[in-house]
Amino acid sequence: MKNMNKYEDCLLCPRKCGINRSTGQTGVCGVSSEIKVARAALHYWEEPCISGKKGSGAVFFSGCSLHCVFCQNREISDGKEGKVISKERLSDIFMELAVKGANNINLVTPGQYIPDIVWAVNDAKSRGMKLPIIYNTSGYENVTELKLLEGIVDVYLPDFKYMDSTLSAMYSRAKDYPSVAKQALSEMVRQQPDVVIDDATGLIQKGVIVRQLLLPGHVNDAKAVLKYLYDTYHDHVYISMMSQFTPIALKDYPEINRTVTRREYERLVDYALEIGITNAFIQEGDVAKDSFIPAFDCEGV
Repeated sequence: MKNMNKYEDCLLCPRKCGINRSTGQTGVCGVSSEIKVARAALHYWEEPCISGKKGSGAVFFSGCSLHCVFCQNREISDGKEGKVISKERLSDIFMELAVKGANNINLVTPGQYIPDIVWAVNDAKSRGMKLPIIYNTSGYENVTELKLLEGIVDVYLPDFKYMDSTLSAMYSRAKDYPSVAKQALSEMVRQQPDVVIDDATGLIQKGVIVRQLLLPGHVNDAKAVLKYLYDTYHDHVYISMMSQFTPIALKDYPEINRTVTRREYERLVDYALEIGITNAFIQEGDVAKDSFIPAFDCEGV
């Protein structure tokens, strides 16, 4: 049976809507208790230790609790696109991705379905699935719910979008984002305190990689994020500095309605080196392209 308790008075995310998703109601995340998935396929555009040569088994879930104005996945983040599936089908999808040669199972924006994800992962593992489970999130997560994932998730892949709550309120309608992300990250590191890379394959098996997407004109806030991460966790987490900001439908936000300049990104990378960060990923070349956004056509669902 589905664990309905978590959905009946839903407090799964920091928005704490408290609505009954099991009856079809939807809160900020935009989805009911029915699992909705928009794509499940091999994905090659993650960090090298995740995608490798064979690809990451990315499962893109519909819905999101954050709704950033610059979201690249807005097709599915509002919860409208995607196919409704059972938790049994979700387990089957994990198995199918494993057969296709995926390096891992990459759960993209999964927080609104935590109870069923826990069931599906355990079921797939009981059937012999041994791939690392990656929890790919905006970083806007409740510690209480993250605790449900202990022993389930091998690699946490959170964003840390902002240090300035004014920016998080403006662009993600979440003034509490910095404080929530700090608490969530602390729990993730408690569960997975060190990054473990397989020497033979170069693929990550355990640990935390934190992504920081540089916003146009906001190098200083990105620097503040890097400083917090390094001062707090040193080399226990890897940091992924991303320059791929792609302006989509941002006419109401002219100050960020452009790509990040090469100089802006160089300033951030130079700062990372200056404060001592060595376990990091950087992006090279022109990565701010719509072509990096996958087709949410229900492939593999």
